[in-house]
Amino acid sequence: MRRPSGRPRPGWVDQLVTGTAATQAHHLSRFFPPPGHERRSAVLMLFGSGSGSGSGWPAATGTAPAGVDVLLTERASTLRSHAGQVAFPGGRLDDTDAGPGAAALREAQEETGLRPDGVELLAELPDLYLPVSDYAVTPVLAWWHTPSPVGVRDIGEVARVVRVPVAELVDPANRFSAVHPSGFTGPAFTTRGLFVWGFTAGLLDRLFHLTGWERPWDVGRLQDVPLPPADRSARA
Repeated sequence: MRRPSGRPRPGWVDQLVTGTAATQAHHLSRFFPPPGHERRSAVLMLFGSGSGSGSGWPAATGTAPAGVDVLLTERASTLRSHAGQVAFPGGRLDDTDAGPGAAALREAQEETGLRPDGVELLAELPDLYLPVSDYAVTPVLAWWHTPSPVGVRDIGEVARVVRVPVAELVDPANRFSAVHPSGFTGPAFTTRGLFVWGFTAGLLDRLFHLTGWERPWDVGRLQDVPLPPADRSARA
């Protein structure tokens, strides 16, 4: 893990750490990697204060910390896998990476241009399994104590880079259950032109529950997952 920034942590950062301290894989997903699985990747769950004050919180249970946001990317629609989907920055672990935290930071820098020295890695959550791509994925929780400008670095990989306010994600008006033609049904969000579903939405849903930021929402409200053009043509 990276050395702490030396700055006092806002209360909401402590709640992220405390809420996930005893987290086990089954708290986050029903898919677990086979023992010794060699295809490994990591994603950066990066939270910062970018749309308001955000420091000086605590807040009541079910209330999102003011001004806090999370960094998300929208994958390019031309990619062979997970095209057009919203995701945390991240990717495959290289042999030169010191571990999942280093890999998540490296990939985030490559995808969005963020400065790694402005990020404090807080925790590596339990490894989860992504059956579609056959990867064991380590979610890395992080605090963006000194945010830097971010944007699309490679249009072949990423279509958008967005700092999404947590308050918008936990708003019940932006929450529903996504339904995919494959039979998948799971928690989802929509905000700022993003349709967040699948692995990323599942992680956000569980994190908001563990931290007490979750607000009651209508699980029975269903919405179809928008398919990339290639998928729509194949099903026509």
